[in-house]
Amino acid sequence: MDCFTSFYGEPHEYCIIGLLPGYLERQNSSLVAMTDTLIRASHNRFSGFYLDDYKKVYQLIAHNEFMGTKTLLLGVTFALLDFAAQFRLHLKKTTIMETGGMKGRRKEMIREEVHQILKDSFGVEAIHSEYGMTELLSQAYSSKNGIFKTPYWMKICIRDPYDPLRTITAPAGYNSVSGLINVIDLANKYSCSFIATEDIGKLYHNGTFEVLGRSDTSLVRGCNLLVV
Repeated sequence: MDCFTSFYGEPHEYCIIGLLPGYLERQNSSLVAMTDTLIRASHNRFSGFYLDDYKKVYQLIAHNEFMGTKTLLLGVTFALLDFAAQFRLHLKKTTIMETGGMKGRRKEMIREEVHQILKDSFGVEAIHSEYGMTELLSQAYSSKNGIFKTPYWMKICIRDPYDPLRTITAPAGYNSVSGLINVIDLANKYSCSFIATEDIGKLYHNGTFEVLGRSDTSLVRGCNLLVV
């Protein structure tokens, strides 16, 4: 909760809409748990999960825009694209936040292409993003262009793709370094605070970072892709 608040303010300032088909059907999804916590903390009677009822989501957002209610639409990427294909809006009070890839529901697209489609459909200047995973209690957030910032208790490092024990930094004169993402999350007080991911990233000198994709040798990941 502190992580979200440090970037966006108190949840009770928002109506929070979770558009997470494919995740709600799975038990123990960390993304659903996080969104449910925010929904409960918003204390807004219209906050909730709307699965793939895009018409109801459209009507609620249009109502909130008319009433001047700040709204957060937090959705998995393929669902946001499906929603954008059916409805167009010109949003002033709504933040659109995408939380991940296509998860096998659509062909993969680069982030810039996805964000441009969503910006055109929703009439917003930027699409926000969230970066997190089941193993972490914290998230990093991007307010535009896929550049993520972490809370002060979370740190991103870059490791050598060919040597998992070697972290690398940008050479003198360079503003960034690329490789595989390591995460230090001190919120993981009672579990592992050091996670080596298979995500490819670019880390900048100021501590912000980009997620460029997945390693070619990585396993397919995602709560809605697991076989139980």
